[in-house]
Amino acid sequence: MEAGCVKKLVENCRSYRRFFENDRIGEENLKELVDLARLTASTANSQALKYRLVFTEEECEKLFSCIGWAGALPDWDGPEKGERPSGYIVICCDLRLGKNKMWDNGITAQTMMLGAVEKGFGGCMIASFKREKAAEILGIDQEKYSLDLLLALGKPKEKVVMVPVREDGDIRYYRDEEQVHYVPKRSLEDVLL
Repeated sequence: MEAGCVKKLVENCRSYRRFFENDRIGEENLKELVDLARLTASTANSQALKYRLVFTEEECEKLFSCIGWAGALPDWDGPEKGERPSGYIVICCDLRLGKNKMWDNGITAQTMMLGAVEKGFGGCMIASFKREKAAEILGIDQEKYSLDLLLALGKPKEKVVMVPVREDGDIRYYRDEEQVHYVPKRSLEDVLL
């Protein structure tokens, strides 16, 4: 493996919220990302997570209506038509196999996001969505499955830039007039104890 390969993947794995909607990610790519996720570690090896793929234009449009897009950008309702995700992976927990697998959600979500970057795609992990409405749209039985996390995926249409945290300590992401998305990051010295 090439030195620095993982670091480059992580550096390029940003939270993208605008996409080339017509450049479809497709079912096969989504399945390959889930295949990566199923290989990750799992609490007590329960392997309780299940995944619902969303890739048709019709289902993508319906699921889009359930999503809260950017908490730090309160005046932005999410991407416009033509800039929306071309696919989603809904991470669910099979409640018969385990409960409260939030560590597993994080491990599998990041693994799939890194896999998406490697394939030339990008996305955003979203916990702010209307779970009951999404379950109804996607035909997911909430007695058996909790809807835990949503990955919005596609070909990124925006530039996301990491910048140092401002002197006042503000870590909120923001956009400029050109719609470049800036993400303040603490320095290595700031995170080491």
